[in-house]
Amino acid sequence: MSCAIAIASYPLVSSPSSSLFCKTTTTSSSSSCGSPSTSSPSSSSPSSPFRLRFQKTRSGFRASNEKNSEPTILKSKRPSKIDIPISSSSFAAAMPIPVEEKREVEFEREGISVYCKKGRREAMEDRYSAVFDLQEDSKQAFFGIFDGHGGAKAAEFAAKNMDKNIMGEMLRKGGNEIEDAVKNGYLTTDSEFLKQNLHGGTSCVTALITEGDLVVSNAGDCRAVMSRGGIAEALTSDHRPSRADEKDRIEALGGYVDCYHGVWRLQGSLAVSRGIGDGSLKKWVIAEPETKVLNIKPDCEFLILASDGLWDKVANQEAVDMVHPLCIGTDKPEIMSACRKLAELSVMRGSADDISVMVVQLGRFI
Repeated sequence: MSCAIAIASYPLVSSPSSSLFCKTTTTSSSSSCGSPSTSSPSSSSPSSPFRLRFQKTRSGFRASNEKNSEPTILKSKRPSKIDIPISSSSFAAAMPIPVEEKREVEFEREGISVYCKKGRREAMEDRYSAVFDLQEDSKQAFFGIFDGHGGAKAAEFAAKNMDKNIMGEMLRKGGNEIEDAVKNGYLTTDSEFLKQNLHGGTSCVTALITEGDLVVSNAGDCRAVMSRGGIAEALTSDHRPSRADEKDRIEALGGYVDCYHGVWRLQGSLAVSRGIGDGSLKKWVIAEPETKVLNIKPDCEFLILASDGLWDKVANQEAVDMVHPLCIGTDKPEIMSACRKLAELSVMRGSADDISVMVVQLGRFI
């Protein structure tokens, strides 16, 4: 199925595209040194701005200018909202906002909430993507958190292109071999970004929901954690140079891993071992994701996707415990409040990094 898409950004960029389903889209790492750890899931620069993509309205699908559907950019304690109107051509538009004024970004719609809070850098480098169709006969979605480093160009690029590259691979494969489709989608996004000759890179965590299955993938240290009956279940494992198998892979390719200012780094530079971009380190920083596929059952309550700005300070079960009472067993789930509380907890514990948190109610996709 083909759908027209509008892309609103700062400054405005608009272009049509296509996908398997209708879209409503909006588009850092440390560990104390000692011996490199074997796993991390249980603990753990100015550029272009966020992109927000809105789809032409379909039957059973709310228009993006309805209540609680517009993204909000906050400059102070009293947020000022940007209304994104739908024109007769179905294209959304937004007035340019100076990058330095963006401190917080919110997006909320249909059981999905995202909250991004800028750290101490000059500009926010995190980006996100939310692409979904919640109609009864085709409950499909693609979600992603992208944590840029060395600027936001790679995160911006991945947030804009990852979903369509994965969907394109799924179309070519007829929906089969889904793990290969996701892998090739990541590799294509990486290859296309490197052709731009831009600096920087990005960690990624994505969740594809299709035909009742949840397909979670990551490259880098963004993480996905699911609540299953109130118990945290890590669906990804962070890719850091200190992880034993990643360290072995890097060293087998002639690279090295060492500890610098309390952080294990590849080539004395990068604190992640996989991701999109990082052309100067591409020999060692691979874009190949690790993927997990599971069927969404009634006890699969919600999914948390977040950058390491959260996970470096908040444990998996802590995060689930904070979100659970606000999202489960209540007539009016407070998903955005849950996202904000997680970010605030990380800041309270000393996080100076950009923090992006997305919570998805999985029950909507059963």
